[in-house]
Amino acid sequence: MTPWLILLVPLLVAAFFLYRHLAKRRQRTQLLATPLTAQQRHIVEQLVPLVTLLPKGLRAAHEGKINLFLDQVTFRGQNGVEVTEAMRLSIAAQACLLIVNSTVWYDTIRNVLIYPSAFLTHRGTQDGNLIHENNHVTLGESWARGPVILSWDHALHGGLLAHDGHNVVIHEFAHQLDGLSGYTNGIPILSKGQAYAGWEKAMLDAYGDHVERVQAGYPTLIDPYGATNHEEFFAESIVTFFERPQELRAQDPALYAQLSQLLALDPARWA
Repeated sequence: MTPWLILLVPLLVAAFFLYRHLAKRRQRTQLLATPLTAQQRHIVEQLVPLVTLLPKGLRAAHEGKINLFLDQVTFRGQNGVEVTEAMRLSIAAQACLLIVNSTVWYDTIRNVLIYPSAFLTHRGTQDGNLIHENNHVTLGESWARGPVILSWDHALHGGLLAHDGHNVVIHEFAHQLDGLSGYTNGIPILSKGQAYAGWEKAMLDAYGDHVERVQAGYPTLIDPYGATNHEEFFAESIVTFFERPQELRAQDPALYAQLSQLLALDPARWA
């Protein structure tokens, strides 16, 4: 190979990758600026009425992020599920609520698996040198770097019932948000200017109170499943933040303030 060819090949390779990078960035910008069609918007508003409470300034951003999400993620039906546009729009609309006013993005998620209803998962528990295989009935799962796995029955009802405090899509995508730090441990990437000390105190205080109430058998605003560990408490807190925001702000203003700063949202004022 002649010397000029030796020099030219790496330049061509670099130019190719630069072109791909710029093309992807241009496509991303276009998707974020693209509104839903009137029919798509109607489907979203019918299946996820919570989006109708979004301030006008966030509606366009939400629709653009739905388009970007749908372009990035492949939805795969399991156990006979035929994926429809309504399914895709419902799940994408709920997932994008968490990041509607944030620069954070679900960078690693590429697949969402949809089961018709609750499904069995196989998990091993260790007892000394023995590993016991157990089946668990599950409504959803979130794996590091994806996929997210959902029961469509529960994803549908979570979107339709906007204020019951239960939402499997928001819960599982809260885990995805949490995991962007590299660890799913209830400590997500905090927003610019958000102090870790304030986050830690608010979350630990709220988690401790929540565990005490659950163990004592008292009713709780945040789903009792949040007492499982810190990451589940984070996910359930996010659900409550969106679905019962006024009550959360009244009961635990410090926790509400931290979640509001994290997501750059104030849903207690939307109504």
